[in-house]
Amino acid sequence: MKEVFRVLHSFVLKVLLFPSSFGRSVPRPLASEVLSCHLQQRRLPPWTSFCVRYSAVHNDQFGLSNFNWTVQDCNYHILRTGCFPFIKYHCTKAPPHNLHFEDRFFSVLKVINLGIPCLAYGIGCWMVIGASETVQTSVGPVTVYFAYKEDEGAQY
Repeated sequence: MKEVFRVLHSFVLKVLLFPSSFGRSVPRPLASEVLSCHLQQRRLPPWTSFCVRYSAVHNDQFGLSNFNWTVQDCNYHILRTGCFPFIKYHCTKAPPHNLHFEDRFFSVLKVINLGIPCLAYGIGCWMVIGASETVQTSVGPVTVYFAYKEDEGAQY
């Protein structure tokens, strides 16, 4: 079932929303690589929250809403959602925890609501972007966006 949603989601993004992406040969990094590189570039902060454009990455974390992510032996709880035209990440450094129930719960909510709140969230993100940062990946730089400039090392 997840694969059906992945194909449908990919079709909608490519055909209806990004028709210029057909035939484009510019490589895009994996969204997971941008996540890891951002956390490393920030020197493993206690938390961060950022958006990355769908068009800038390959969405290899489709279907993941709340999960553990390990970078250099540090675990993060990731709350992730699509918020067109972005993918939004909330990252909090925390010990590993079984997030399977929460992941399924958020995924089911997105399906039940047909993704409409995610679209509204994306429009809201677009309106409040106040800062950006360039993240270096294996295939080149990617810009990530913030609602406000984060203080390096801030606990909250």
